Amino acid sequence: MTASPPPGDTPLSWADPARAAAFDRWLAAIAGPQRLRPDTVRLASADASFRRYLRVDTTDPGLARIVMDAPPDKENSAPFVQIAGLMAEAGVTAPQVLEWDREHGFLLLDDLGHQTMLDVIDPAKPDASRPLYDQAIDALIRWQLASKPDVLPPYDRALLERELQLFPDWYIAQHRGVAVEGKLKERLERAFKLIVDSNLASPSVYVHRDFMPRNLMVDDGRMGVLDFQDAVYGPITYDIASLMRDAFLSWDEEFVLDITIRYWEAARRARLPVDADFGAFYRAVEWMGLQRHLKVAGIFARLTLRDGKPKYL
Repeated sequence: MTASPPPGDTPLSWADPARAAAFDRWLAAIAGPQRLRPDTVRLASADASFRRYLRVDTTDPGLARIVMDAPPDKENSAPFVQIAGLMAEAGVTAPQVLEWDREHGFLLLDDLGHQTMLDVIDPAKPDASRPLYDQAIDALIRWQLASKPDVLPPYDRALLERELQLFPDWYIAQHRGVAVEGKLKERLERAFKLIVDSNLASPSVYVHRDFMPRNLMVDDGRMGVLDFQDAVYGPITYDIASLMRDAFLSWDEEFVLDITIRYWEAARRARLPVDADFGAFYRAVEWMGLQRHLKVAGIFARLTLRDGKPKYL
């Protein structure tokens, strides 16, 4: 659920009548047990994938639920369900899966509110944002402490290289119209090898893979985590790099350092496998931040050119 909800929920429309009918049947079947009011369904938000999120009121005053609409021919919901369970086991606030129509890709989730961390942050007031980042760090530490090998897919060399390849394929070649060949291709290959080698040198933990303010919900003093379905087992530097090197929010280096130190100190206290030397750890975070930004530039170009979502560039 990576996009912030619009100022007000909007009416619902369907491009596929057959899918609309399947949704109506599913909603009618669960409405009684889940105390739902089907006449209140509206669009809550959409994200960079083919998923979208709907909101539906319940018969309990002030209580709503979220429906994930994830067409199974385009989105596999099984990882979301699995990782939601892992998040709960780790003590991290994340959407609870209340119902799942696996055949049609409809999920009923509890509602973590309307406001993301990005919505409430004032970039001009970094000091006021520290408590929010402290909450985010606490959630991240809990998630990483729950890590076990062979539970999530590995964030290995092949995946890191596939992500980096999005930059030349989509941003340079497709968006900028520059042929990736000759010396340019050689330079990119050398740079990518340095980036991947550095990142693979970090110890592995659970990696959310998009741990940033747009995916953190703030509601009644609690912080919830969204958009975790692509989680993997990989470099411990990734999620703190995502949090502090956000494509949608920039901070002065002093603030980035301060929050990264706060994370590093908390990780050390929790006995997570971060480097004992902060300077070495911070260099590793910067290498990972470079990987992420190159990947994101490629993804944003692909969203614009292939998926018709130009707001990302």
